[in-house]
Amino acid sequence: MTIERTFVGLPSPVIGRAGAGGHPCQGLYHRRAGTKPKIAFIATHYQIDFSEHYLADYLAERGFGFLGWNTRFRGDESHFLLDHALVDIGVGVRWLREVAGAETVVLLGNSGGGSLMAAYQSQAVEPNVTTLPGLRLAAGVDDLPAGDAYISVAAHLGRPDVLTSWMDGSVTDESDPVATDPSLDLFNPENGPPYSPEFLARYRAAQEARNRRITAWVKDELARLSAAGYHDRPFSVFRTWADPRMVDPTIEPTNRRPNSCYPGKPERANRSVFGIAAACTLRTWLSLWSLDDSQTRAHPHLARITVPSLVVNADADTGVFPSDAAAMYDALAAPDKERHDLSGDHYFLTPDGARDELADLIAGWLGKRFR
Repeated sequence: MTIERTFVGLPSPVIGRAGAGGHPCQGLYHRRAGTKPKIAFIATHYQIDFSEHYLADYLAERGFGFLGWNTRFRGDESHFLLDHALVDIGVGVRWLREVAGAETVVLLGNSGGGSLMAAYQSQAVEPNVTTLPGLRLAAGVDDLPAGDAYISVAAHLGRPDVLTSWMDGSVTDESDPVATDPSLDLFNPENGPPYSPEFLARYRAAQEARNRRITAWVKDELARLSAAGYHDRPFSVFRTWADPRMVDPTIEPTNRRPNSCYPGKPERANRSVFGIAAACTLRTWLSLWSLDDSQTRAHPHLARITVPSLVVNADADTGVFPSDAAAMYDALAAPDKERHDLSGDHYFLTPDGARDELADLIAGWLGKRFR
């Protein structure tokens, strides 16, 4: 079976083609050679390149079209603005309908894409996204074509939620990577594992407090810079691989490997420069990471999704957990919704056949609803 992959590069209503030739919206359309699928997927992430998404060929083999789609923020999450990203996703949805000939468009939200694609559908059916102070809404964000189905795969509840769950609650000084409160240090043997309920309650509260301290500083700094005639500035957030569930498998038990996270051992990863929110600007923090200000949290968007919806949890995921899938399922307003738990890590690389099983589940679910 031959899978055709067509490069798609398109301008956005907000910005056109770059001088060097690149388009802001880019992706790969996958389909079986010689076919024109009636049902097609679009998958997008906040910043990860999804053009060659791991499910693309598997779903194309089963007769679907698959557009692995990137907004202008691929590889550039530090400048992310939600309204601009939604406009770019809309470019891909329109291409599927008007050029590829898809009659049914399925929004596939994988990992961070779960909340992003929920925000897209929410904005398409009931415009609700606002912009940051001093900025204008992106052109076209109030006129987005809606999807016909929504699928969440190994997805968390939004960038503010996952960052706060993962960030080190023992940090005492955002300007000093080693400043630590020993009584809250996840990697201090005196605290665990296993961790007591009292420690976990204090730790979770400290994580939320840390997110809100950064937000307070961001707002003060933005006001200070604005008064001086500046628009924004970059800054760093460190130590963001410290979710107690990563270290202690007795907290929300699953089939995941104990003491592990996506980059490896949590204690080592937590001290590295590789972490979510490692590079930010003030405005991007408010748009993407702030618990109180970001509109990338999934809950309110899922409440506006009424199209058929599927939620899939990977039971060996080391960063997204069954409680995330349960919360997303419960928040969906769709009368027709299902939740499934499958064997697999975050990317369904293991066990053998996990991606085929996932693709078969999705294909079977769609086959009962769309022809």
